[in-house]
Amino acid sequence: MLTQEVELNMQKSVEACQRNFNTIRTGRANTSLLDRLTVEYYGADTPLKSLATISTPDSQTLAIQPFDLGSLGLIEKAISISDLGFTPNNDGKIIRINIPPLTEERRKQFCKLASKYAEEAKISLRNIRRDAIEKIKGSEKDGEFSEDQSRDQQDSIQKITNKYINEIEKNLSGKEEEILKV
Repeated sequence: MLTQEVELNMQKSVEACQRNFNTIRTGRANTSLLDRLTVEYYGADTPLKSLATISTPDSQTLAIQPFDLGSLGLIEKAISISDLGFTPNNDGKIIRINIPPLTEERRKQFCKLASKYAEEAKISLRNIRRDAIEKIKGSEKDGEFSEDQSRDQQDSIQKITNKYINEIEKNLSGKEEEILKV
């Protein structure tokens, strides 16, 4: 029971890490680059995906076509002030963003960012492991588990933790390879 709960929580941490990886630029246009962008629309922060269709007409361009043309200026402003470093081009109907090729220095910065996201995910996994082991030790003290059962449970939780840490490492190396590929 506890191991299933731990595994589910760890899987969620890995998925969150992967979503973070998807927001990192790799030199190619990708609609997930704008996933976290919110636009102040009628006084409320609204995700860009709710306001417009985002597409990639080619490998170096993102096209944003708002459902409401009145929001065009707001979307353009949100992109300009975001930390993405993009300059939007507004033609009155569609906003186009040219994705410039990454410099070597910028690629290294993005690799560091990916490493940071991976480390945050690993910390999350370790916290889940710690909480589970504390529960097991508490159950052992209460007499629900024998010492051997407790040790077996702790070992299985450690194996699950190792499995997900390895998965994060694999995802990180894949992302770094993708970032560094020119």
